Amino acid sequence: MFGPEAWKLRAMTDWISAYLAAQQKALASLKPETLSPLIATLQEAYKNDAQIFVIGNGGSAANASHFAVDLGKGASDVLPRRFRVMSLTDNTAWITALGNDYSYEDIFVRQLMNYARPGDVLIGISVSGNSPNCVRAFDWAKATGIKTMALVGSKRGQMGELADQLVVIPDGHYGRVEDVQMNILHLLAYAFWEKPELVN
Repeated sequence: MFGPEAWKLRAMTDWISAYLAAQQKALASLKPETLSPLIATLQEAYKNDAQIFVIGNGGSAANASHFAVDLGKGASDVLPRRFRVMSLTDNTAWITALGNDYSYEDIFVRQLMNYARPGDVLIGISVSGNSPNCVRAFDWAKATGIKTMALVGSKRGQMGELADQLVVIPDGHYGRVEDVQMNILHLLAYAFWEKPELVN
């Protein structure tokens, strides 16, 4: 292509190449030895019939919902019994009531107060690691004997300090980090979906 628009096409192609290279670098940062303990935690929760809760905001909320479907339906379909997993991002009426009557920072912790018991698992997904509603939920979980797992970006934030298990994506770009976090969540679900013998 020639003419005054050619530079735009070249510039866009260069941007796409750089974006994909950064995405591949972020994904390549994941190590099996970091992820296998997360699978072990879910395996233990399954064996103990413990509840697994997932939280996040925005794109991370969507990832939380997606993971609950993959683990609660897909993986559970091939297992002797089903995972007890719930995304706390999905009950709109409850979330808006808690946000309105208390504060947005309480939308996850007050659901946990109804459901969670010692030995359960809380998975928090955040790029910044500082989402106040996630931090408050992690604080309460730590004091209550709930195991915590955080997937965060390069800043780590308070969730990184509170989490029992932590995976840091060494990037601060929201899209790239959220994509890699979904890769992790898919891996966690498919470990049981494709390798159901892991829980026997």
